[in-house]
Amino acid sequence: MKYISSRDRRVSLLASQAILQGISKEGGLFVPDEIPIIKNLERLKGKNYKELTFEIMNRFLDDFDPDVIKICIDKAYDNKFTEEEIAPLIKVGEAYFLELFHGPTFAFKDMALSILPYLLKEAIKINNVHREVVILTATSGDTGKAALEGFANIEGIKIIVFYPEEGVSDIQKRQMITQEGDNTFVVGIKGNFDDAQNGVKEIFSDRNFADVLDRHNFVLSSANSINIGRLLPQMVYYFHSYLTLLKRGDICQGEKINVVVPTGNFGNILAAYYAKKMGLPINRLICASNENNVLRDFLNTGNYDKRRELILTSSPSMDILISSNLERLLFHLSDGDDQLINGTMKKLDIDGFYQMESLDLGEFYGGSSLEAETSSSILSVFKNQGYLMDPHSAVAFGVYHKYKLESGDNLKTVIVSTASPFKFASKVASSIGIDIDLMDEFSVIEELENRTGGKAPEAIKSLKNKTIVHNNKCDKKDMAAIVKSFLNVGESDD
Repeated sequence: MKYISSRDRRVSLLASQAILQGISKEGGLFVPDEIPIIKNLERLKGKNYKELTFEIMNRFLDDFDPDVIKICIDKAYDNKFTEEEIAPLIKVGEAYFLELFHGPTFAFKDMALSILPYLLKEAIKINNVHREVVILTATSGDTGKAALEGFANIEGIKIIVFYPEEGVSDIQKRQMITQEGDNTFVVGIKGNFDDAQNGVKEIFSDRNFADVLDRHNFVLSSANSINIGRLLPQMVYYFHSYLTLLKRGDICQGEKINVVVPTGNFGNILAAYYAKKMGLPINRLICASNENNVLRDFLNTGNYDKRRELILTSSPSMDILISSNLERLLFHLSDGDDQLINGTMKKLDIDGFYQMESLDLGEFYGGSSLEAETSSSILSVFKNQGYLMDPHSAVAFGVYHKYKLESGDNLKTVIVSTASPFKFASKVASSIGIDIDLMDEFSVIEELENRTGGKAPEAIKSLKNKTIVHNNKCDKKDMAAIVKSFLNVGESDD
């Protein structure tokens, strides 16, 4: 299988090369040139999460030794996950919550970022690379800590994470700035996630910058979902949820389900789209946005318009106006028209919008939840079902409820639950009626435990006494300079 650039089909790499490079040099994202189809899902029903991961990823990583892929999977999905199932599927009322937050950083990014470091190390070996790899990543909250956790203290790799200073929760920020590891570097930027993401993309596409790093024996890669190695493992949990429903007898073989995904950068729902193309019986891909509803508007009108003010919400991982992975979907839906995609992405950069009226977006439903609706969802589900949701999952639940009312669709539905509610304790606590005034985040967590009977992860509670390791800040225009500083690459090398 080859991986081609969404902006230039002439760029065609093997899986290990695409994972190592992260993003194509002209700015395009790597997409598989074909989607393999699994024809007999029934035979996968008895496989555990690790075995299922191999069945799917082996089809996409055909320049990796299959035995090595199994080793990568074994190391990734070990006892760092607190649940034997890795991703439990919990029935709550009429819906099913796919809990993806039982990994080391308590967010769904662990599902892919636990394995990416091992895939990247193998890609380095396959391609006989003798330079140090620099992982450059922007985060809206969860990717940063999950990437830092995955790559910390791995020989031959450095990792640099940029996050928006005012755009992450207190717990998310503290998780990152207390990260240990000589090879880690965390920087808060004066801007939003889109600024951080654009800054990272600009560094990747800067040929002079790449030449400087090359002279100092460095090579850039990424842990964001722009890296195809981040995206591939995310397909697995959609198969896992479907097969779990089959094993329980909640659905019959071939019966279709709906999937609701809270998303800002479009990666998590794109993984569901790929799973559907592989043969998973998904009916509607329900895309849930918060008040930054650029994806909702695009899916309903074909018009993508980022010319609006970014709103900081209680679901910061979705506070995004430039959804990078949407580019991959546009490429597939336009039958791989790289020139169309190249022109469209340039128009977005220059004009701030584009129109794609001719594309068939019927597989998707776009909806959004306001902050008040998110609070109401957290309260109603806890009050009626005794289930505690984080704000991102609550956004998804709110959109699910709207979809059911509008469509009358009663198919079994999986709601992707992306984070522990204790990572966003203040929003969750206030939503269920706890007075959080005059309380710091850790006091709120303790009170939330007392009032709900839930148990916050020890790694979250212990953040209170952890030493701050990273106190770096910069303007968005200075991102490249601070990378050079960390790598000890002087300005004179330009």
